[in-house]
Amino acid sequence: MITLPVLNGKRGLLLISVKRLFPDTKENILNIKALTVGPIQANCYIIGCEDTLEAAVIDPGAEADRILLSLAESKLKLKFIINTHGHFDHVGANKSLKDATRAQILIHPLDAPMLNQLSDAAASWGLATENSPPPDKTLEEDDTVSFGNITLKTIHTPGHTPGGISLHTDGYVFVGDTLFAGSVGRTDFPGGDFGTLVSSIKNKLFVLGDDVTVFPGHMGTTTIGQERRYNPFVGERGVL
Repeated sequence: MITLPVLNGKRGLLLISVKRLFPDTKENILNIKALTVGPIQANCYIIGCEDTLEAAVIDPGAEADRILLSLAESKLKLKFIINTHGHFDHVGANKSLKDATRAQILIHPLDAPMLNQLSDAAASWGLATENSPPPDKTLEEDDTVSFGNITLKTIHTPGHTPGGISLHTDGYVFVGDTLFAGSVGRTDFPGGDFGTLVSSIKNKLFVLGDDVTVFPGHMGTTTIGQERRYNPFVGERGVL
């Protein structure tokens, strides 16, 4: 059994190195680093294959220099920049990372138009960011992203935004702002819909299995089982 640390907020860093399946086999090491970035404290995840040193970054919301430094410290080569949705606090460092690494930007087609509206979106919060280049490819339901010996499967989980996605690999799911520890994503932004969000969580995420670890877009990690039972918005024992 693996006990995972919880992000500590502010400049939080979480690092997990997991030998998959059986320790005596040649199965790859899955490295997950989590950086809490930007003024809205979004979680940016660096997923690296230790066998090949290829990597993907999920939701680089800000602080590209920190993300690049973390990649360099682990000697990782960035192949993909994956956006779980198009809000500026999750994609604000797309351009800087792509300029530095030439990695491909991936996002669901329904959220792709947001990428050239980031500056205006950030300004509405009194913040500043630069627009993102357009995606190199788009991701839809059941599409996969492979780097090294790691494959992430795309799950379309709309509700927070129309093009929200989650990325699933053995035992882990990266959910953006769809599901949190003890909460769910906001649906009062343009394109949000609470009923759609609930359906995404119950029909797309809860079916992954109780032992799956959830890496959300803000705050700390949780598990599918914990949220399925106790989440006050969507859990079996919910009270809201």
